[in-house]
Amino acid sequence: MMGNNDRQAYDRNSNIFSPDGRLYQVEYAREAVKQGSASVGIRTNDGVVLAAARRVRSPLLEERSVEKLHKVDEFHGVASAGHVADARQLVDVARRAAQVERLRYGEPITTDQLTTEISEHIQEYTQSGGTRPYGAALLIAGFQDGDARLFETDPSGTAIEWQATAIGGGSDRIREELEEQYDPEMSVEDAVALARDVLTDEDDEDGAEPTIAVITADGYEPRDGGE
Repeated sequence: MMGNNDRQAYDRNSNIFSPDGRLYQVEYAREAVKQGSASVGIRTNDGVVLAAARRVRSPLLEERSVEKLHKVDEFHGVASAGHVADARQLVDVARRAAQVERLRYGEPITTDQLTTEISEHIQEYTQSGGTRPYGAALLIAGFQDGDARLFETDPSGTAIEWQATAIGGGSDRIREELEEQYDPEMSVEDAVALARDVLTDEDDEDGAEPTIAVITADGYEPRDGGE
């Protein structure tokens, strides 16, 4: 039977597997994501909607300072959940990747390329000594050449493509609602209304209006406080 000291050794190191094949620090990072307010992504034929709930814990807080949605380039945006500072670092990684692609090849980065760059960077922090996993997850949305894409990355560096999904606190409940209400033929405006609906929590007295951004053939468009 494994002693407490052995358990603590696996618990403290992000790059050592436990005997049952687990990376505890990565699992803890996933739990950190669940402590953050929720973000939602909904893909339609005409674009992608990103929306994020905001917790305003004081009437003195400036709502615009709570940033959950970020523009990466003209046709890409991300929504975050988890530690805000960690998410900011990942947003910077995404923006640099988009700039490098543009400068090197004279073309905009594709959504799957952008997702790969971010997820590979995240994964490095699960196997490098002296580092810890990012305590944030991202929804990466893009629209190029008539093709809407929506990906999720988590603290392990795993990337998954979705039609509609949620990350952060209450994401399981929100995903269930999306499964019931999502229609792949819905319009962008219908998706905006659905995102607002699933992010509304009557029991959350600290909640403010969600921030929303839409990515279509016209580019990234912030709405209701999106960056």
